[in-house]
Amino acid sequence: MNRKTRGSIASGIILILLGGLFLLNQFRPTFLRGLFGENFTWPWIVIGVGVIFLLAALLSVTGGLAVPGTIITGIGAILYYQNATGNWASWSYIWPLVPGLVGLGIFLSALLGDGGRKEIRSGLTMLVICVALFFILWSLFTAKLDVNLIWPVILIAFGLWVLIRGLTRSRG
Repeated sequence: MNRKTRGSIASGIILILLGGLFLLNQFRPTFLRGLFGENFTWPWIVIGVGVIFLLAALLSVTGGLAVPGTIITGIGAILYYQNATGNWASWSYIWPLVPGLVGLGIFLSALLGDGGRKEIRSGLTMLVICVALFFILWSLFTAKLDVNLIWPVILIAFGLWVLIRGLTRSRG
């Protein structure tokens, strides 16, 4: 069985299971809360959908499913945090994690065989840049740090990154 067929089968099973779960919850509105306990809140549905994609990617060895899996799971985790804390204004600094999740998905997809060294490096680079941007924005919005103190550190970190990339490329 080729990859495309495995991916189609995995996607079909995901859709059928999700549809069945949501249909069952329509007939028994307390089904999900009874299944997962009193701490079950709506972001868990988003996280669950993402985890199903990730499991399908692993089980079918179809790396392409890892990209939507990481995005959906990550956004679900962000929404869980925001719903639990009421800190909806955190979108002002948390948004860089979303493209970072894309980078993580590309990295995982490449590890599952849908890419090579170039995709692994691209995914990790995207993830690192987005996580760094998140921490910069988080520190600016929450710690109220002076931008004049942060820019030199950003330039140093970026310079180190460029230097390390240049040294690793020359070797192989």
